Amino acid sequence: MNEVAIQPTNIITDKSKYRLLFLSVLFDFIGTLSFAIPLLGEFSDVVWAPVSALLLKIMYKGKTGTIGGIVSFIEEALPGLDFIPTFTLTWIYTYVIKKK
Repeated sequence: MNEVAIQPTNIITDKSKYRLLFLSVLFDFIGTLSFAIPLLGEFSDVVWAPVSALLLKIMYKGKTGTIGGIVSFIEEALPGLDFIPTFTLTWIYTYVIKKK
């Protein structure tokens, strides 16, 4: 009998991959909230920039997380760039582009 065993690690990996996507979209949404509050929003970027960089570094390990964290910090710290979905772009790079 040659039965193919279901490997639970694949299921866990897929589940965590999509949880990471959900968190990425959520954190990108939080980053764009500063547009909703004129003037006060730019002050919130001062707080959100290092937090987002740290979150991205923790979520995506290695070189990808480090570079993504730096990009996220710069993107959030500079005014007018909050619309860039850095977390989601990092997820796409990690799970779509890098996989090829």
